[in-house]
Amino acid sequence: MASQNDKEPVARQSNFLRQVIERDLDQGTYAQRQWGGSPGDAAHHKAGAPDPAKIRTRFPPEPNGYLHVGHAKSICLNFGLAQDYQGTCHLRFDDTNPEKEEIEYVDAIKDAVQWLGYGWDANGTSHLYQASDYFDFMYRAAEYLIEAGFAYVDEQTPEEMRTNRGDFGKPGVDSPFRSRSIDENLQRFRDMRDGKLEDGKAVLRAKIDMTSPNINLRDPALYRIKHAEHHNTGNKWCIYPMYTFAHPIEDALENITHSFCTLEFEDQRPFYDWLLDRLAEGGLINSPHPRQYEFARLNLTYVVTSKRKLKQLVDGKHVTGWDDPRMPTIVGLRRRGYTPESLRLFADRIGVSKADSWIDYSTLEIALRDDLDPKAARAMAVLDPVKMVVTNWDELMGAGHLEPCSAPVHPHAPERGKREFMFGKELWIERTDYEDTPPKGFFRLFPGNKVRMKYGYVVECVGASRDASGRLAEVQAKLVPDTRSGTPGADAVKVKGNITWVGVADGVKAEVRLYDRLFSVPQPGTGDKDFVEEINPESLQVVTAYVEPSLGRAHADEKFQFERHGYFVADRKDHVTGQRPVFNRVTGLKDSWAK
Repeated sequence: MASQNDKEPVARQSNFLRQVIERDLDQGTYAQRQWGGSPGDAAHHKAGAPDPAKIRTRFPPEPNGYLHVGHAKSICLNFGLAQDYQGTCHLRFDDTNPEKEEIEYVDAIKDAVQWLGYGWDANGTSHLYQASDYFDFMYRAAEYLIEAGFAYVDEQTPEEMRTNRGDFGKPGVDSPFRSRSIDENLQRFRDMRDGKLEDGKAVLRAKIDMTSPNINLRDPALYRIKHAEHHNTGNKWCIYPMYTFAHPIEDALENITHSFCTLEFEDQRPFYDWLLDRLAEGGLINSPHPRQYEFARLNLTYVVTSKRKLKQLVDGKHVTGWDDPRMPTIVGLRRRGYTPESLRLFADRIGVSKADSWIDYSTLEIALRDDLDPKAARAMAVLDPVKMVVTNWDELMGAGHLEPCSAPVHPHAPERGKREFMFGKELWIERTDYEDTPPKGFFRLFPGNKVRMKYGYVVECVGASRDASGRLAEVQAKLVPDTRSGTPGADAVKVKGNITWVGVADGVKAEVRLYDRLFSVPQPGTGDKDFVEEINPESLQVVTAYVEPSLGRAHADEKFQFERHGYFVADRKDHVTGQRPVFNRVTGLKDSWAK
């Protein structure tokens, strides 16, 4: 795994987050801070050396599901900014909820971060953390707040708390338990900790201002009772910190300088600062403490990124799983054929802002094409095959003869060599390459017309046969002698049509999955519509195709440009080299959804 500090800073387009970082670096805001070598309280860091990281950021997912394209943006942002400013980014599992988290998701998140090209090792240290390791300090911080008069145990019912909290037009009402003594609050909090109270019977709340116009400051909950086993701490605790309490503490213990989050947390920032100000006053955390900055989340058309909705798609069998290539999950995008470089390029191009907006899905596809075009080997494939018979082949070339043909692996990289295939009496062509009566502008196969079989010979179409239902069954053509590509006579016959093909003799039969956008509308689920009803019924078509011999040797996850058709990838899960070729369409050569 690569160190975060291996890369030189890169010039990037400026944005408001970069401006914040550069201002803090210029002013030396965090220049005097010390780092104890691992997360810890103020005393731990005070005993350490000057912090070797100029900035510290973090990517803090909750391990309760698979990451999606929005998380990819956040990963690129947090790890990328740390790289660009000689800093360190921590990977922290925000595992404060014991009921929803699983090791499966922990492993998937680590894999996604590394696949995107980032690591959490820096300055000889691993910066992989989990919030549950800080439960002891969080409890200590809670007791400090009680002792300082900033927290109390509330034993109202949840309904009473909701009612007394008020709303945007009505101030809250103090809890009858708010005036308890410090000693009473400490004892009741310890009773909560010791399992003497049932779930929902009490919560620890901050004592701030029940009349605040910001409802998040109306004595927010800090701890709740939850008798549940935690995947890391087991049954040690039956009280668990609320996210809004835990998150700023995690940032502080890890010496984070810039805590970047999406706009829905903007109203929580005053509590973030209030809490860290109180703990800094008590000497519990390092100073200056972290600051939170918000940016607009990624809203991408034609997808949903709600974990609840993604789970509904999986549970309802609308997709084949979390890694279905139509899913916006990172595992799905990876299986679809997206590359780490394309997702990083996409994140860089869309940038960050304070304003919510929708990014068209085509922007993601453009980044992918720009990345794949110089990399992907070319190949010919016929996705809707019909046989073409060269009627004069035996006469001109001899019965059973196969003529070797070749084409560059990549047209702009001759050093990558050639791919070889055979031209013979029978070829597979696309069904749409033939018309009995051609429409205007049709230059492919129709009776009497000549076309070039790409990398092969010029042929003249002489007719076609159809089955009883009228479906095209076979195309017949005559070979035009001395016209093989690359020979002196190749240009002797001028043609307007140039079509791809695969030889019947050496073509490889393959399953090709033609994936498209999962939803047929740009913003699924908006208004009163059920997003499931807006699934694109043509988001997956499976066809039996024939591909050139080079693709029979393709390895899982290898990407290609199928000439004329777009970019394809050998499926990570189902493709078996040389035995069961399975290719997924990644994206077309151009945006087929463009208006």
